[in-house]
Amino acid sequence: MTDLRVTRTGWRPPTRIAFRFCVVYFGLFCLLLPQILFALLGALGPWIVGPAQPWFVFVTDLVTGWAGRTFFGVDAVLHADSGAGDQTAVWVLAFCLLIVAVVATAVWTAFDRRTAHPRLLAWFTLFVRLCLGGQMLGYGVGKLVPSQMPGPTLAQLLQPYGDLSPASVLWLQVGSSPPYEIALGAVEVLAGLLLFVPRTAVLGAVVSLASMANVFLMNMTFDIPEKLLSAHLILLALFLLAPYLWRLVEVFALNRASEPLTQPPLFADARKNRVAVWLQVALGLWIAVSGGFSRWEIWSEQDGPGSPKSALYGIWEVRDFTLDGQTVPPLTTDENRWQRVVFDDPEAATYQRMNGELVPSRADLRPDGQLELSAVADQPGAESPPPFATLRASRTGADRLSLRGKLRDREVVITLERVDPDGFTLRSRGFNWVQDYPYFR
Repeated sequence: MTDLRVTRTGWRPPTRIAFRFCVVYFGLFCLLLPQILFALLGALGPWIVGPAQPWFVFVTDLVTGWAGRTFFGVDAVLHADSGAGDQTAVWVLAFCLLIVAVVATAVWTAFDRRTAHPRLLAWFTLFVRLCLGGQMLGYGVGKLVPSQMPGPTLAQLLQPYGDLSPASVLWLQVGSSPPYEIALGAVEVLAGLLLFVPRTAVLGAVVSLASMANVFLMNMTFDIPEKLLSAHLILLALFLLAPYLWRLVEVFALNRASEPLTQPPLFADARKNRVAVWLQVALGLWIAVSGGFSRWEIWSEQDGPGSPKSALYGIWEVRDFTLDGQTVPPLTTDENRWQRVVFDDPEAATYQRMNGELVPSRADLRPDGQLELSAVADQPGAESPPPFATLRASRTGADRLSLRGKLRDREVVITLERVDPDGFTLRSRGFNWVQDYPYFR
């Protein structure tokens, strides 16, 4: 599909077949993957869709469920509580769409004697541009306002590097440098905005291709569960660039002039085409501005300087641990003693066992200092188990804390000392123009 200009003989047969396949496959993929379709709603997406899945997810679940059991022996139903894009259901959906596209292309080619589809090309190119542009803006704004990949929490500062998953390594690496994350987001936002303007759409597709190639490489090498989506975004960019590939080779590789390529218009009326252009631009600005506002709210509430913190915020080192009136020595084999306690979010706490294991917990800290700790529920939305610790928190100094009460029905007194989070090299090293020697720790 290297040239889609309509000549006297129309498109070449391979071009017609490839175009028809792309219309069916990419059209269905973009329409049936909720993330792509609802990105075009901008900030209205969560309000319109709400917590429920779109109606067609129930239809696709019926298809993917049957296909998964029949062909692969798996239960391919979309997990609504998961943000992963590489779920079994999505892979089976892509398989089903591939079969449908092959059959539909064969039938279309057998019964349709037209040798070109200039008007369909114009409208489908617009559809692909909007879908790709919406994804680039959505992901780009999430990085431009650094909320997609937040920096390490206080508990993560204590986690051994070797215990981190490859995905967490990438996430925390990007989140540890907000300027780098913002730069990544700026490139994606630029690509998205360019795609919503017809005159700059080719440049937007080029930038999108380069950006998504980098994202796909990271997804593959760090095991990020968005491999399928990022690969399809690359393919969408290549579809947009297909008519221009030889011209790009002429300009950038062969260093010679190339004649311009004029795409067929959406309408025969010039005024309608101008209105369509302004509507595209307005849609792109709406997605960028409304998405940026939503992301700013999320960042402010969760990661910004003014985000809510626990009244006991900090990393607290256990100095003394008394259980049933007996002092418990700091032995790494002891299963009852704690090594550290971390308070970060208002409703969460993490305690560290003597063997280094970090145990996340739900925390209910009342204004009178009453603190209840309970295990995190196994399933999202499930009722929390009863508290395993009921303690009274009291400050005995600026950096001293005492916890007294019941721990698994045993009397406990814990004396803690606050650790300065900025004492960690990751937070204190900063940026240095002049370095006589590399600084690795």
